[in-house]
Amino acid sequence: MVRSMKSSAVTNNSISRAQILARARESFAKQAWTDTYSTLLAADETAPLEAEDLQSLAVAAQLTGKETEGGEFLARAHQGFLGKGETRRAARCAFWLGFVAQFNGEMAQASGWLARARRLLEGQGECVELGYLLLPEAIRLVIGGEADKGHKSFVQAAKLAKSFGDRDLWTLALNGQGRALIRMGEISRGVTLLDEAMVAVMAGEVSPLVAGGIYCSVIESCRETFDFRRAQEWTAALTAWCASQPDIAPYRGACLLHRAEIMQMTGAWPDAFVEARRAHEQLLQAKPKPVIGSVSYFLAELHRLRGEFSQAEKAYRQAEQWQSMPKPGLALLRLVQGEVAGATAAIQRVMDEVRECGARARALDAYVEIALARKDIAAARAAADEMAEIAARHGALLLRAMSSRATGAVLLAEGKAREASVKLRESYKSWSEIGVPYEAARTRVLLARVARELNDSEGAAVELAEAREVFQQLGAAPDLACVEEFTARKKSDGMDPLTEREMQVLKLVASGVTNRKIAVQLVISEKTVARHVSNIFNKLGLNSRAAATAYAYRQGLA
Repeated sequence: MVRSMKSSAVTNNSISRAQILARARESFAKQAWTDTYSTLLAADETAPLEAEDLQSLAVAAQLTGKETEGGEFLARAHQGFLGKGETRRAARCAFWLGFVAQFNGEMAQASGWLARARRLLEGQGECVELGYLLLPEAIRLVIGGEADKGHKSFVQAAKLAKSFGDRDLWTLALNGQGRALIRMGEISRGVTLLDEAMVAVMAGEVSPLVAGGIYCSVIESCRETFDFRRAQEWTAALTAWCASQPDIAPYRGACLLHRAEIMQMTGAWPDAFVEARRAHEQLLQAKPKPVIGSVSYFLAELHRLRGEFSQAEKAYRQAEQWQSMPKPGLALLRLVQGEVAGATAAIQRVMDEVRECGARARALDAYVEIALARKDIAAARAAADEMAEIAARHGALLLRAMSSRATGAVLLAEGKAREASVKLRESYKSWSEIGVPYEAARTRVLLARVARELNDSEGAAVELAEAREVFQQLGAAPDLACVEEFTARKKSDGMDPLTEREMQVLKLVASGVTNRKIAVQLVISEKTVARHVSNIFNKLGLNSRAAATAYAYRQGLA
């Protein structure tokens, strides 16, 4: 009787477990990742899952943002396949463990898992897994400056993918070829291959893990090639894809960052800041990845552009912890703070290390500005000429806009105002065509300086008024201060300088101190402080505390 009861219980348990597994497999097929994860996890708690189901559980964990757990389940699946003698499937698990570890910067673990995968495939003959194992080294070669060698490996991987009909490997290899060709200077060919990879993604031909990675890679390549319009198009596609996959977590942070970058470029700075903060929060919840550095850097740039220098400094330092390649933002922060020597040292470090064309163009843009600030016209000319060569090779409108502005600024410094006007008009037209109001406004400030040089005071006033309106709308306090300082320069020739008390008040305003606290610190009434602030604004031609703060930094008073 007892034996019969036990047998019945086992049978019932077996049916229950079978039903759970059937539901989990159905959820996996429907790409219901949260339900797949919870159902398979419940089944695993009753009895250890087989390797195939562990592999599905690992995928569901990865896609729902549980990367650590996903790695643990995939390692168990690897052992399960080994135990069953399914060497190639075990090797594929080892590949993905190594590939993800490499992406996360965990190079020792990556090396170990990838070496294991290679060892397992020794003597196995030609197989698709060997194609996957070509990818990590190919990526390393492209990033390390040997794009031609990396391209050959991606081509070899694509051949294996085609032989075995593996769409994931085919699309990854296609994407890799495109990125390598771009680094080799073959922009048109590279972009065409990237678009083809995206067609495969949008047609649903690849797995979700691969799809999300391809989206982010292609948008990153748009940043490399300064292809703003293509970046807009693919960012919109990524946003729609994330919305159609509500359970997917890993790519939401990257999606928000890409959206924030588009918003910042098109002039929606408050919205860009909100999206970037959301991206930062999303990425901090998952296992830390290098992309956090990109979000921190983007936030730092927004803080700098808005005149929030202490927040910018902090965010730049956070970005440096995650990014191996230096960027020019901190150098530009030093410049706007009036520390020309510090800005020069910082941008020189960037110039010494950055070689990839897209990153170097951005560094050169900053270098020209800093070189002109220290009156080194020869260095600025050399940098502007190098930018022009890069722009001619790439042909991107955004890059041409940057190059024309840099050349125009140098011509102006060389005393060639009419030639400068032609280049700056080209730049302004390009920025306007792309739809980047901040950069267009910066170019108009230079056009105002050209007008002044040509004794066209009315033309200068028009350019400055238009630029001021844009800077006010965006909240670009340092640029607004420059415009107001420039506008007030002639007006203030006969004015009294700031009094000693007004200088004290200006320094405290620049430190972020309120009128009430200034009154307490200086032992005067709050009404008197307000009068001093008003006098400062009138004398300096400023109209906001943010502009006064930026002015104080530029004059070395803060």
